[in-house]
Amino acid sequence: MSSIPSVIEPKKHYEILDGLRGVAAILVVAFHIFEAFSGGNRFVQIINHGYLAVDFFFLLSGFVVAYAYDDRWGKMTQWEFYKRRLIRLQPMVIMGMIIGALFYYFQASDILFPMIAGMEVWKVILTMLIGFTLLPVPPSMEIRGWGEMHPLNGPAWSLFFEYIANILYALIFRKFSNKVLSVFVLLFAGMVINYTVFGPKGDVIGGWSLNLEQMNVGFTRLLYPFFAGILLSRLGKLIHIKGAFWICSLMITVILALPRFGDESSLWMNGIYESVCIILLFPLIVSIGAGGEIKNPFSLKICKVLGDISYPIYITHYPLIYWYTAWVVDNKVSIQDGYLPGIGVLIASIVIAYLCLKLYDEPVRNWLQKRFQKRLKEA
Repeated sequence: MSSIPSVIEPKKHYEILDGLRGVAAILVVAFHIFEAFSGGNRFVQIINHGYLAVDFFFLLSGFVVAYAYDDRWGKMTQWEFYKRRLIRLQPMVIMGMIIGALFYYFQASDILFPMIAGMEVWKVILTMLIGFTLLPVPPSMEIRGWGEMHPLNGPAWSLFFEYIANILYALIFRKFSNKVLSVFVLLFAGMVINYTVFGPKGDVIGGWSLNLEQMNVGFTRLLYPFFAGILLSRLGKLIHIKGAFWICSLMITVILALPRFGDESSLWMNGIYESVCIILLFPLIVSIGAGGEIKNPFSLKICKVLGDISYPIYITHYPLIYWYTAWVVDNKVSIQDGYLPGIGVLIASIVIAYLCLKLYDEPVRNWLQKRFQKRLKEA
C-alpha cells in the first residue's frame, strides 16, 4: 500500500453522456407510469421499450468505468477501486430503501399487493436493512408478492448486477487485452441474440427475481453492454458530429418509445429489434455522445442537471410507482383520468431525486470521500 501513490486527479466528465443518462432515467419513470395502464400486457405498453434503458445504463457504466480506471491500476489497489464505487453508488441505494419502506403501507392494494395490509412492521424493517447491503432476498422473505429480490425498491436489482460487473472487471476483465475482451464481448452478444431472438419471450424483460430463470436474464442483460462499454472506451472510436446531445437524446427517445414488433406468434421480430438496439445502436449512441462537444451554455446546463439527477431519480422513483399503480388498478382508472396524477408522479419523482441529491447524496459522498477515499495523483 505504501508504494502506491496517494492521489489520483479526477478526469473530466463526458457531459453529454451524463445528460443522456438523465434522459433515459426520465423515460424509465414515464415507462413505469404508463405501465400501470397496460394490465400486465407487454404488447400494448406505451413507451414500449422503456426497460431497455437499463441495458443502456450498463453500457454507459462500462464505458465510464474503463475510462476512469483502466490506466490507474498501477496507482490504486482493488480495495481502493471498490471503495470508490461504493461511495458513488451506495448512499442512494440506502436512501432508496428508506423511501421504499416509508411508502410501503401506502401501497396496499386488494388486487396487486394484498400482503401489505397485514404485513408485520419488523419484516419491513428487516427487508429494508437487508436492502441497505443490496443483497437479494429469497422468495421465502417476500413482503410484496411480485417476487422481487428487492421488494421495497424493485429497480435496485440492476444495482446488484452493476456491483457484480464491477467486481468481475476488477478481478478479471481489466487484465484482458482488447483481443481477448473482444472474444468475450462477441460471446456475450451471442447470449443476447440467443435469448431475445430464440428465447421464450422475444425481449429482455426481467432480471429482478432470485431464481435461475431471472438470474439468467439478469446476466444476459449485464454482460454484453457492460463489457462492450469497456471495449468501446478502450478502442476510442468516437464519432464527432454537431448537436450530439440532441441527436442522441432523440435516438434514445425513439428507441425506447417505439411499439413492440410482432405479436405472440412472431416473438423473434421484437427479439431482433432489441438485439440491434443493445448490440449496435446503444454503442453508436455512446460513441456519438462521447465524441461530441457542448459549446452552448444552455445545453451544458441541461446536461449537468440531467446527469446530476439521473441516478437519484432511477433509484428513488419506484416506491411512487407502486403506489400509483395500486391506485390505478384498484380504482380501474383510465389513462384519460390518470394522466394528470401520472404527471404529478413524474414531477414528484424529479423533486424527490433533486432533494435527495442536494440534501443527502452529495454531502454524504463528500464526507465519505474525505474520510475513506485516497486522492490518487497522476504520476
